[in-house]
Amino acid sequence: MKRLQEMSFRYKLMAFVFLLCIVIIGTVYVLSVVMLEPAYNSRVRQDLSATLDTLTDIVDEASEQGSLISYYWMGQPYVREDFRDLLNQKALDGTLQSSGRCIEISTSSGQSLIRSEALPGICLVHSSKVQFGVQDGTITSELATRLRLQTAVQGQLEQILQSSSTGSRQLVMGRTAGNGEYVVLVSTDLERIPQAMAVLTGQMSWVSLLVVAISLAAAWIFSGWFTRPLRQLSHAAREMAHGNYDVRVQVTGQDEVATLAQDFNFMASEVARSAQLQRDLVANISHDLRTPLTLIKGYAETVRDLTGSDPERRTQQLNVIVEETDRLSALVNSVMELSRMSSGTEKPQKVTFDMAQLCEEVAQRYEDVCARNGYTLEVKADTPCMVNADAAMMERVLHNLLGNALHHIGEDGWLGLSALPTEGGGCRVEVSDHGCGIAPEDLPHLFDKYYRSRKDAGKVGTGLGLSITKAILQSHGFRFGVQSQVGEGSTFWFETSAPAQSLPAAQS
Repeated sequence: MKRLQEMSFRYKLMAFVFLLCIVIIGTVYVLSVVMLEPAYNSRVRQDLSATLDTLTDIVDEASEQGSLISYYWMGQPYVREDFRDLLNQKALDGTLQSSGRCIEISTSSGQSLIRSEALPGICLVHSSKVQFGVQDGTITSELATRLRLQTAVQGQLEQILQSSSTGSRQLVMGRTAGNGEYVVLVSTDLERIPQAMAVLTGQMSWVSLLVVAISLAAAWIFSGWFTRPLRQLSHAAREMAHGNYDVRVQVTGQDEVATLAQDFNFMASEVARSAQLQRDLVANISHDLRTPLTLIKGYAETVRDLTGSDPERRTQQLNVIVEETDRLSALVNSVMELSRMSSGTEKPQKVTFDMAQLCEEVAQRYEDVCARNGYTLEVKADTPCMVNADAAMMERVLHNLLGNALHHIGEDGWLGLSALPTEGGGCRVEVSDHGCGIAPEDLPHLFDKYYRSRKDAGKVGTGLGLSITKAILQSHGFRFGVQSQVGEGSTFWFETSAPAQSLPAAQS
């Protein structure tokens, strides 16, 4: 088993085809050679039994009208003409199958009444015959008499006869009819199945070798064609492992391997994009870290060397150091928060609360900022909107979206926050601005980690706010998105689901 696991896919496929050929050849051998004689004998027995049933019914029907013997001449019985005509009619219309059969109807005492031999060779039951007179009366072998008497005593008979001189074999079946007054014997040849089996066995060996050779050759060619795209995928994967994210595999066809190639190409493009975004993040964070660190170092050196004795200037410069330190802490906290949200280590602690009231409370915190800058914050949250979510996380989402709107506010200084109930019992929250809008090519990637549109390139910030928002909303299973027109502004939205109905208190 271990050696099989170490084999390549191509050799595993060939081994499978080889074993499949062996199983198929073995099955064909058993069915066509081993089971040939039993199947043939069973079919012959069924056909002969059907002929015997038909003859028995005919004899029973005729015997109801009287004895089958019309008269005796010189001690020899003669059969009724109407019974003989009935047999001929049944044979002509196909009701009685007499071809390839030796048929005899006799009395229970052993006197032969009618016999029809339609065998290609000698009938082993009636191997010695002397015809005389104008009727069917014959002197037959002692075997025929013994079989008649044996059938009359037992009521039925089935026996296989074999000639010692020629080796031919015949199946004999007998049954009593006419309330036991008559005996019906039917026999037919059994082909020389052992000789046929020997011929088939000899042919099967050559056929088996030919089938195995053709199958292995076809498996080798097919496995090479089948594994070629897999080898290309393996080579492309190694290229990606060495840092070549631009590698792609050619997609041909519409089968499962082609689907795998498409998925690989999509994965490669996403990995390349993620790597680029990470490089942008490093550049952005490096820029954001460099500025406060430079200021902190510069002001610290100034305080140490120049303004240590001037309390007012010293206080101003220390305040700058504190503010830049806060910026660094906020940056580190954002990265850590995104890591917790993305990894799922921080689970939502869901409670039922009014989202409209939360929007009102968050909007109040922006009143001073809007008043100092001459902005207008329009809030539409008059209708209660009960939701089941983590209130602290939802507050973080609102802060991120409002902060993003303030960062991109338009010349009119307007931004809006609304919380309106939906038909399904949930709530739709929208944060809008009249800013410059978002380009269509940036919309699909706006919530991705570290992504910043071209217009935001070089601005202060890490581009993590919307990514944190996305992680929070996904952890709650809420729908979210953005609608934007360049030059007209943007609307960020998310929809909460209806809170689960609480169960009534149990009655004591």
